[in-house]
Amino acid sequence: MNHNGNHIESRLWAAADELRANSKLKSSEYSVPVLGLVFLRYADHRFQEAAARIEGEGSGSRRRKIGPDDYKAEGVLYLPEEARFSTLMRITEGSNIGEAINEAMQAIEIWNPDLKGVLPRNYKRFENALLMELLKTMNSVPMDIEGDAFGRIYEYFLGNFARAEGQKGGEFFTPLALVRLIVAIIEPFHGRIYDPACGSGGMFVQSARFVEEHRNNPGTELSIFGQEKVEETVRLGKMNLAVHGLSGDIREGNAYYEDLHKSPGRFDFVMANPPFNVDRVDKERLKDDPRFPFGLPRVDNGNYLWIQIFYSALNENGRAGFVMANSASDARSSECDIRRQIIADRAVDVMVAVGSNFFYTVTLPCTLWFFDKAKRKTDRADQILFIDARHIYTQVDRAHRDWTPTQIEFLANIARLYRGEAAENLHESAELMAEHFPDGTYIDIPGLCKVATIGEVEAQGFSLNPGRYVGVKAREEDDFDFRERLEELNEELELLNLEARELEQRIAENVGKLLEGE
Repeated sequence: MNHNGNHIESRLWAAADELRANSKLKSSEYSVPVLGLVFLRYADHRFQEAAARIEGEGSGSRRRKIGPDDYKAEGVLYLPEEARFSTLMRITEGSNIGEAINEAMQAIEIWNPDLKGVLPRNYKRFENALLMELLKTMNSVPMDIEGDAFGRIYEYFLGNFARAEGQKGGEFFTPLALVRLIVAIIEPFHGRIYDPACGSGGMFVQSARFVEEHRNNPGTELSIFGQEKVEETVRLGKMNLAVHGLSGDIREGNAYYEDLHKSPGRFDFVMANPPFNVDRVDKERLKDDPRFPFGLPRVDNGNYLWIQIFYSALNENGRAGFVMANSASDARSSECDIRRQIIADRAVDVMVAVGSNFFYTVTLPCTLWFFDKAKRKTDRADQILFIDARHIYTQVDRAHRDWTPTQIEFLANIARLYRGEAAENLHESAELMAEHFPDGTYIDIPGLCKVATIGEVEAQGFSLNPGRYVGVKAREEDDFDFRERLEELNEELELLNLEARELEQRIAENVGKLLEGE
């Protein structure tokens, strides 16, 4: 960007958040209308760019009337005059600005039927002065920007609203670093992508970015399918796709009970960040569901329902990447039996341990799981790559961590070398790769990565916890870092506490069953 992207994003957020504070509205009441205006501003920017191209191509002897189909062919939403940002900016403060914005949103939906019922139309509840300030704020974004700047602004606002809304916000927004690593490892170059817990659609947007980064057109290479149980979040997802020039089939429904896309065996790629450790799922309704080929877990926990939903949705060459609670990697009893069957099926490909403080709403670490059904036909069939990324991060502030693009590419390159693929250097990871893999081929590195056989995994009780295999980095005595070691011990303690709570729950359940049997 010619202008500092972070500066533009933070300046817009600060202005919008100040307006929220002055309006005495909660983030939940304010987020969707503000994101609607970000959407409108970006849609107008893309429309104006397309108009300049189309009019240039239509000049001369072949001049013809330009219509909505011309914009659709460019992958751009058509905006009638009343929906253009320049028109809204000409409205006088004495007019009903809320009504004008509502009419603009309605007009966009009329001309772009895929967005019918999606865009916010509750602007009449806001005062004129507030709306005028919001319009001016959005209009202040400079037009001489490179790349997907408005898309990044949209994502920045999504993330900040997620942080402001706490646990509820976490339902629709997955940290971009985790999404980008998932995409980089499963490499969705072409095919059908599915996310049955799609939130605001971040997995789809980052997949499209990945395709663009490798100089292909995501609109022709990818087919997008999603499901989300919250109506408002479905709308956010559709707006997020549209603001990035993408289209897809996102439907509202509870993925436990409704398989709206008839998913078994249908998809090339599955990506998701499902809700962890959900209880009270009615398993009676799932007994004959083909999405659970390894059986239903007896414990009251939805993790292994999600894991099977992802597994069963893949076709014979499909890859999946998803976020999962750490406890699922070592879960016992019926969950262990399901995990053993998936491992025996040679579907588990890569496991990545992620440190704490990556999410806005919880501090606990998590694990990224990766399936690859095609690996059963390769010499990796009996192998699983474990990566311990808990000590790779960039500290954003006291409570939050992130990965840089270089760190993400480095982690993804470990998986590429393991698969026999060439490492990439689109994000300047060559120095890190040379430091750890000087010959350009995969090697086990204590404390970082280890390729384990299924026999070794069986010896560990079918655990998929990377820490059990990777070990600890060799450390020179004079290289001891007290703070780093304390963080390591704290993360290990968190994992032990999780296991202890799980064990306590199982003991209580078993005691209860024994007492019931008396």
